[in-house]
Amino acid sequence: MPGENLSRDEARERAALLSVDGYDVVLDVRSATGESAPEPRTFRSVTTIRFRCATPGASTFADLVAPSVTAVTLNGRALDPAAVFDGARIALDGLAEENVLVVDAQCAYSRTGEGLHRFVDPEDGEVYLYTQYEPADARRVFANFEQPDLKAPFRFEVTAPEGWQVWSNGAEESRGGGVWRFAETRPISTYITCVVAGPYHYVTDTYRRGDLEIPLGAMCRKGLAKHFDADDVFLVTKQGLDFFHEHFDYPYPFGKYDQAFVPEYNLGAMENPGMVTFREEYIYRGKVTQAAYERRANVILHEMAHMWFGDLVTMKWWDDLWLKESFADFMGTFSMVEATRFTNGWITFANNRKAWAYRADQLPSTHPITADIRDLEDAKLNFDGITYAKGAAVLKQLVAYAGREAFLEGARRYFKRHAYGNTTLNDLLTVLEETSGRDMKTWSRSWLETSGVNALTPVVTYDAEGRIAELAVEQEGAEARPHRAAVGLYRLEGGELVRYARAEADITGERTVVAELAGVERPALVLVNDEDLTYCKVRFDAGSLATLRSHLGDIVDPLARALCWSALWNMTRDAVMPARDFVALVLDFASRESDIGVLQMLHAWARTALTHYAAPEWREEGAASLAAGALRELRQAAPGSEHQLTWARFFAAVATADEHFGLLEGLLAGAEKVEGLDVDQELRWAFLEPLAAHGRADESVLAAELARDDTASGKRHQVRCLAARPSAAVKAQAWAQVVESDRLSNALVEATIAGFVQPSQRELVAPYAEKYFAAIERVWAERSIQIGMDVVRGLFPALQDRAETLEATDAWLAAHEDAPPALRRLVLESRDDLARALRAQECDGASS
Repeated sequence: MPGENLSRDEARERAALLSVDGYDVVLDVRSATGESAPEPRTFRSVTTIRFRCATPGASTFADLVAPSVTAVTLNGRALDPAAVFDGARIALDGLAEENVLVVDAQCAYSRTGEGLHRFVDPEDGEVYLYTQYEPADARRVFANFEQPDLKAPFRFEVTAPEGWQVWSNGAEESRGGGVWRFAETRPISTYITCVVAGPYHYVTDTYRRGDLEIPLGAMCRKGLAKHFDADDVFLVTKQGLDFFHEHFDYPYPFGKYDQAFVPEYNLGAMENPGMVTFREEYIYRGKVTQAAYERRANVILHEMAHMWFGDLVTMKWWDDLWLKESFADFMGTFSMVEATRFTNGWITFANNRKAWAYRADQLPSTHPITADIRDLEDAKLNFDGITYAKGAAVLKQLVAYAGREAFLEGARRYFKRHAYGNTTLNDLLTVLEETSGRDMKTWSRSWLETSGVNALTPVVTYDAEGRIAELAVEQEGAEARPHRAAVGLYRLEGGELVRYARAEADITGERTVVAELAGVERPALVLVNDEDLTYCKVRFDAGSLATLRSHLGDIVDPLARALCWSALWNMTRDAVMPARDFVALVLDFASRESDIGVLQMLHAWARTALTHYAAPEWREEGAASLAAGALRELRQAAPGSEHQLTWARFFAAVATADEHFGLLEGLLAGAEKVEGLDVDQELRWAFLEPLAAHGRADESVLAAELARDDTASGKRHQVRCLAARPSAAVKAQAWAQVVESDRLSNALVEATIAGFVQPSQRELVAPYAEKYFAAIERVWAERSIQIGMDVVRGLFPALQDRAETLEATDAWLAAHEDAPPALRRLVLESRDDLARALRAQECDGASS
């Protein structure tokens, strides 16, 4: 739509012209209920904006994406909606020094998770609403100036159906006759305003610290209430508030602290001040491992960190998105490890979170942490592994470089200096230079303003007595960065690999000698970046690699072990290690892994190695080996343990033989039993998907399972399983539902795509490679950006991993140089994954 993709230059021009004094937003969502309504189903939105103009007489525009506008009034002067509104912008001419704009519009409910999302619970027919705006979807709910540096106080009023409750950022001031009024907020950006409404199950508590008292709330759909462990949510919330109050020296600034777990959510969570929203999958309907509770705690604390980094102090434009996301990602783990029961959070960070960063930083779309964001489509795509996980890893490096206290004191000064304002990179560097005494601008140029990841490799020579003569670290990459890193030496003691020497050094340039380790006895393993202080890919010398092949499971320290697994995975992705070798390491040593999050990551990597990186001629053998190994570990795992549950899920995912499917069917029917394994509803669906994908669970079986679990979660599972069935007609129907129609909600689009793409069905989905390239430009133009991203990423023909697919991708890119940059970026990223897979397959084939 013309005008919907706001550019950075337009935002700068408008910010120089305007300052906003306040918003009054009045919404009437009574239309959310009721069986029949015209499409699109709409609600009334009346917005009053008070703002000033630095140049009286100038022109500008307000943002609004809506089916229709009833009335527009500027300073008491009625404007013709047909003349000033183009579907995305409202033209405003002849501005005064002080202005009042009133816009009365009909806005559309969303089914894509963008704007005001409307969800009908299939279990009981109840309707639930919530908003999600980042980066720029508040304009789908009310007229505004949609950019982060035009902050203002907001006051919301919502008229809702009888029996509902309503929440917003501000505290409830009054209610009556279905009208809910909320206190005015402090100045915040449009993208973090929020409304949640419906018959939610709501639990309350209170956080107290000295004279400070913060009302706490947590909510979910009524259908999930029996599974909602609100006490644990509140426990982590209180621990986080304690940590941030102690370390930030700036009281939580937004009054109450509500947390809503909502359906069909596109993100993990969103940091709306006073009204944080989460995906409801963080409410667990069945048995899960501690890794799942750790992930939820990390997300809770990540969003809480945003109350300071992002909400109190906000970036001026999306170029500096890292100013909130990198800090929240780092502080989420930092606070979790120090304030909660999840003390191994840095292991998860090293093994899981950084894997996301390493992948993103090697794509053709890699970018500096401080990115070049030209427009809103760019911004949408930059919520990526670089902005989050690489940024967090670099901040961990900064703490090692500048010192913990200097870092935290810099944060404290930053909050006090820029409270309720907007900042850029230089504002943060200024306070960090003050507190650390370090040259932060040089550090920034190396770490924040350049892209790519370095590889660090130890090069060791020994003297005649077998002691280290010299240990150097060689650095590869586009630019040799300064790394504050530790090098650990490990040896075998009583069958265990333990660290016996360590040196921390500033690694600079292409080669750095670590003098402190000269004269130390020969190690079995040299681990560069021990303790994970820096951001880099780790390589091994030949002796260390040989040790890992025989003794990886003998490394006592779980973080060191996780770092070695991560390094071996990077070698596999880079076609340095054959995929079959990585799978063999998983089969040999994954059973020794104590950290359940690392084990789950190993399972995911092993599947990827087999599906994408293994030579085609070895896949059948490799799949049989993985399935046999998974079944062995399932049977040997301690009854009722987290490891047993994790191996059960992995076994279902990699099952290949009739005997495997027979066991899954027997477990579902109760005819088979694995001691201690509780086949609850979530595990039942996990078992049913491979059965459906291999033609052993038909539509009637899946319908019966839905009848057993007739819930929103059950419906998503059923849709995924239906699309997984091995039938050309099924695939054609799934394709049509996602690509040719917009009737499915975002959650069901995601489920359909997940079912459509099955590694065992390469030939069945082969015809869709050509259809994909014929459809994606139209899908991008006609559908919301969220659905467009899901389709372009999810349906890329990655399973057609042949040179012909790479050529077809290149042909599309060559023929569509004028396609939207964001669309081209998504295709380029998928093309890179495909090319990487082909290189890895060649490496694997050469090793046979």
